[in-house]
Amino acid sequence: WAEAKGRGVPRKVFDAAMGEFKPLESVMALTKKQPESTSTAADYVGKRVTGERVATGRAMRGEWAQTLGTIAKRWGVQPEVVLAIWGMETNYGSFKGKTDTVHGLATLTYGGYRANYFRGELLTALQVLAQGHVRHADMVGSWAGAMGHPQFMPSSFMRYAVDFKGDGRKDIWNSIPDAQASTANYLEKHGWRPGETWGYEVALPKGFDYWQVWSRATHTLRDWTGQGVARANGKPFPRPDDAARVLMPMGGKGPVFLVLANFDVIKTYNNSDLYALAVGHLADRIIGGGGFVAEWPDDKALGSAERVAVQKALLRRGYSIGTADGVIGPKTRAAVMEWQS
Repeated sequence: WAEAKGRGVPRKVFDAAMGEFKPLESVMALTKKQPESTSTAADYVGKRVTGERVATGRAMRGEWAQTLGTIAKRWGVQPEVVLAIWGMETNYGSFKGKTDTVHGLATLTYGGYRANYFRGELLTALQVLAQGHVRHADMVGSWAGAMGHPQFMPSSFMRYAVDFKGDGRKDIWNSIPDAQASTANYLEKHGWRPGETWGYEVALPKGFDYWQVWSRATHTLRDWTGQGVARANGKPFPRPDDAARVLMPMGGKGPVFLVLANFDVIKTYNNSDLYALAVGHLADRIIGGGGFVAEWPDDKALGSAERVAVQKALLRRGYSIGTADGVIGPKTRAAVMEWQS
């Protein structure tokens, strides 16, 4: 209470939000549920960019055309990108989470799970309530505190939420226009480049130097073309002076991409190459694009024991990669590539 009071939260607001607090066992249980991830890029994108989600995105594009058009003019973010993030985060609002945000954040703080971080988010959530943007009963989201249609944490809400409707409240829970504008504002503030795309599916030439992928080499599209890299659909690059790097999520035999600056802006929303790829691909599909030209290879992800086995094999062959910890980092990847060559 003392800290909340110091942030200008009235006692009445604090008591209404915190008075009935009891730690949520379900929230703490989720902090311990960390199953090993063995999904591939094909699994990740395929589960998220579905025909149903594409169809719904196209329907939403028509339904919210006027609002999205105004947002695009003001913030410079294309409607399909806003829709794709909305689709990825909450399936266009159909599942925003049901956890009481205040009580969820209080549980994480009380339980000692990243307590300093979640304590700050809890106090910020109380400030959001104090400012009257949402009722406590409506402030719900994920177990970890991500809220509303765009799944903003309270701190992101404070920085990027927008009152698009002009009613004095930034209501990302119940106002779709506020939520869409807030998403666009977030992207714009993180450096979105208006009129530019996120990337292109490409075909690599024979003899391509794959180390450029892992070194994150960046060249203009014109320079990549000079190396024999071409768009997979056979069309020319519309902006040859744009800088790009290669993204190869499942090896050279699967879909390969040249990703541009906006790809990394999407990653500020969720720092995952696969998340940004799924958002970009969903956006392309919403405006009428098709699936990837190349097919995903029929590969499976390595489990932890298999990754350790790879590293032990490399160590036996004299490669200096540190210890066999099951984490495929730059040294292990470089050693595998050297062995392959």
